[in-house]
Amino acid sequence: MKLLRVGTAGAERPALLDRAGILRDLSGVVPRLDAALLAADPALATVRRAAADPDGLPPLDPAGLRTGPPLAGIGKIVCIGLNYHDHARETGAAIPEEPILFLKAPDTVVGPHDTVLMPPGSTRTDWEAELGVVIGRTARHLRTAEEGLAHVAGYTIAHDVSEREYQIERGGTWDKGKNCETFAPLGPWLVTADEIPDPQALTVRLSVNGVLRQDGTTADQIFPVGEAVAYISRFMTLHPGDIVSTGTPAGVAMGHPDPKPYLRPGDVVEVEIAGLGRQRQVMAAAEEAVGETVA
Repeated sequence: MKLLRVGTAGAERPALLDRAGILRDLSGVVPRLDAALLAADPALATVRRAAADPDGLPPLDPAGLRTGPPLAGIGKIVCIGLNYHDHARETGAAIPEEPILFLKAPDTVVGPHDTVLMPPGSTRTDWEAELGVVIGRTARHLRTAEEGLAHVAGYTIAHDVSEREYQIERGGTWDKGKNCETFAPLGPWLVTADEIPDPQALTVRLSVNGVLRQDGTTADQIFPVGEAVAYISRFMTLHPGDIVSTGTPAGVAMGHPDPKPYLRPGDVVEVEIAGLGRQRQVMAAAEEAVGETVA
């Protein structure tokens, strides 16, 4: 199934993209696409039955209809750094012996086509196209990659936008450069795991202003999806609705020679992963603000 949420921010309704490419309203079947749905086998089975006979679902006109993040109520986003051989090489880093983990807060999440805001004064905002893994079953202390894959509900596109000065030069952990407002576009779809038989055989591409910058494959991951999920579960419990963002292939701005082509306001970033759809974001400068969200 290809599940998504459509509508204005904060008022999205559940939808389904059927095999004919027709957008269908799921709100008469389930009220929300969220962690509770992923964890409830009967509710998920109801959605599967509706997807099997989609003619009974009202069609939606996608024209002018915003696509939101494909899941509501995300618990946490666990990210893996330097998880592609080619990306480690381009940054001059040693191949990690164990996964490098950091967190992005759920409030960084926006829709796949929403504006991405560069923090005031930023000159090193970078792109990172990533395979996002959506957890469907509570995972703790898993031992094998097979067990890890068995806890995956599905996959989505994750754009791990990063401010490199904050990440690398401001001391402490990477989290400073990863958690700026709007720095985690997700979607457009949550594609259930049965439609992605091999998550290590997906092309990952990103372009900036029409110029291809990243052209990789998940086959190059140092720690494959199942192994990564199992590993993370030994350090923290993964719950339904958590996201694992599995790292980025080579081609980020930081890996280029000087002058590095970091993002600027007005730049258009497009991300595509085989079978998972496409994102498009326009970069914009965030305003100086205190207390209120800038949108």
